[in-house]
Amino acid sequence: MARGKPQLLFVHGIGGLRDTASECRRWLEALAAGARDAGMADAVSGLTQRWLADVTYANYSDLFSRRGAQGDAARDIDEHEVPFLTGLLDAMLEELAEQFPRESDPQHARVIRDARFQLNAAAQERQSQGVGDVCRRLVGVTTTLLGLPGVRQAAQWMNGWAVLSQLAQVGRYLDRRDTKTELGAAVRARVLEGLDPARPVVVVSHSLGTVVAYEALHEYDGAVPVWMTLGSPLALGAVVLDRLVPRPASCPANVASWLNFWDRDDIVVGRPHLANWISPSESGVKAVTECVDSRGLWTHTATKYLEHGAVARPVIEALRP
Repeated sequence: MARGKPQLLFVHGIGGLRDTASECRRWLEALAAGARDAGMADAVSGLTQRWLADVTYANYSDLFSRRGAQGDAARDIDEHEVPFLTGLLDAMLEELAEQFPRESDPQHARVIRDARFQLNAAAQERQSQGVGDVCRRLVGVTTTLLGLPGVRQAAQWMNGWAVLSQLAQVGRYLDRRDTKTELGAAVRARVLEGLDPARPVVVVSHSLGTVVAYEALHEYDGAVPVWMTLGSPLALGAVVLDRLVPRPASCPANVASWLNFWDRDDIVVGRPHLANWISPSESGVKAVTECVDSRGLWTHTATKYLEHGAVARPVIEALRP
């Protein structure tokens, strides 16, 4: 095991432009709240004052900023991105339908059924309608999903246009066309920038950041005692899994423990298939998944996850001497 003061790396997900200092502070404060929830209040000062670790918030949001405005998604999305978005929404609806079966959860199931009807209509129009018309159909899908009882009071994304535009960032990162791979390489470089491979790094990644971290850690030589994935779309079927590099998907070799947390009301995350769909590393490490219940406002935020004691505890234990 590498020696020296450990490093703590935060890797954010989809969204608009972020301020590195303020976002890092928010993540640390949420982790401190999680420490209190775990009965580890003695670690709060060590986290917030950064005595436990050298903390890095890997901010790559500006790399998406050219098309990241929360406006008319039809202006932000080109024809090559429509098939990915259609497939991503299809995978999300498939996962949601299994989470909320009609027999036991008719209210959720009705919303999901309406969204499926709109998505099928959008898919039928792809060949005959322009990109703008199809995108507006897809916005209908995301708007309907925001009507799910668990996310009705969404605080982060206020409308379906913004949801679709930000979901498109996943496809842009995973775009493997020769002219588009520069974006993914730039994002991974931003994430790994400044890390010291001679010292251990605990990685906390969220949403799209879990996809980025998966690929970045396969390129990284340092020791990773804990890799945490929060609200991850890695298990959202072939639309994400089959685009990962390297393939077939496997846990990065330098990861000693992979912990995956998901919330049932998080519409961006798939069910906990990571352990089944992503192979263990050569040393046998694979994803260990646990469900958390955030309740209340929009659950697809890193801070909602970090406030749970179950999430904070393994991070703190890995950072302590």
